[in-house]
Amino acid sequence: MKSSSLPLRLSAADGTAMKFDRDTDVITRINESYSRMSKGKKNIATYVTEHYEQAVFMKAAELGKIVGISESTVVRFAMSLGYEGYPEFQKALANWVSDKFGSVEKVGRRFGKSSEGEILSAILKSDISNIEHTIGSIDVAAFKTAVDIILKARCVYIVGLRSCEPLADFLHFYLNMIRGGNVLIKTTSVSEMFEQMIRIGDRDCIIGISFPRYSMRTLKCLEFANDRNAKVITITDSVHSPMNLYSSCNILAKSEMASIVDSLVAPLSVINALVVALCMRRPGEVQADLKMLEETWNNYQVYLNDEIDFASDDVGMNIYSGKKLMDDRE
Repeated sequence: MKSSSLPLRLSAADGTAMKFDRDTDVITRINESYSRMSKGKKNIATYVTEHYEQAVFMKAAELGKIVGISESTVVRFAMSLGYEGYPEFQKALANWVSDKFGSVEKVGRRFGKSSEGEILSAILKSDISNIEHTIGSIDVAAFKTAVDIILKARCVYIVGLRSCEPLADFLHFYLNMIRGGNVLIKTTSVSEMFEQMIRIGDRDCIIGISFPRYSMRTLKCLEFANDRNAKVITITDSVHSPMNLYSSCNILAKSEMASIVDSLVAPLSVINALVVALCMRRPGEVQADLKMLEETWNNYQVYLNDEIDFASDDVGMNIYSGKKLMDDRE
């Protein structure tokens, strides 16, 4: 018999009876079940999480046609998540989408009568709270393990999509100053992501950055890396994050939102700390690289400096070094 509070569901992999809390939203159910899904059901899960605005209006047959599987598989997918059938799954998805886009109204209720100064103070205090929570709960041993893995890896792959893309860019930028062989996976196509990772192996590692709502494309990258025996590091928000399914090292940072904007202040601080820790482990190499980079900037005048002469009418902008300019004048 079915429990009155916990509906039965069938595991996507082995068909054994399992349970879901009725209050668990549809996207969380998909994330928690993903590792046990068959290939066809994973394709459905990916489409639904990445295109929920369209999927919410599709019938089972239409969704199956889009992802290239049968209508019956779509129905079984819905039932594997604890729903009695596709209509109940579709209703749950509609409720999730409605709640997501209702976030603007929630912000309005919270800050509707607040001044700009009060909003500024509230958001900054919320970010401070996230950092303090992260300081108190972060696993220092996992942080150290991440540093060791990155330094020993032949190649480091970094993936962070949607709102996490700036975090991945930041980490990639500074990692290039510490070591070579870094690949930033940056694309909107899952197939192109795999093309960029085709050479990943057991001597490499991948750093996956993802926070709610979690990116299924990022999860697929981590799954692929794990299948190729690469070390997997995740930077995410919770031990319950689906990003931890394939990782050997989890670094957690709180990202609770005070508005419709993802709060990524604590994650960025953790990444900043990771960069500094890496630098401290290789101070000589980093100093040499930065010195060479500084000389390159000066030689090619990458940044504005006193070699640009604004006062000289006949010379204008000096694009050569001071010595070269004197040679030309002679």
